[in-house]
Amino acid sequence: MLALPPVLTHAAAPGFVDGLKQRVQAQPAEVVADAGALQTFDSSALAVLLECRREALAAGKAFSVQGLPARLRQLANLYGVAELMPATA
Repeated sequence: MLALPPVLTHAAAPGFVDGLKQRVQAQPAEVVADAGALQTFDSSALAVLLECRREALAAGKAFSVQGLPARLRQLANLYGVAELMPATA
């Protein structure tokens, strides 16, 4: 599981993305992004999730999101990317 931090804003996103490829590579066949800890975020959190997805798919792994806050799901719908972030079964 790939846990997102409590704060994921424009200022914090680059720090999280650093080393993301290696963290994704260390995951099993499915990369699950755990967004349950997110408390303070902006649309940069969507960009980070999309980058996680890109890295997972490039590595031949499935991708899903667990615990996506409702407000972030609304942003994903607004931007038309919600279908790219399926919920963990």
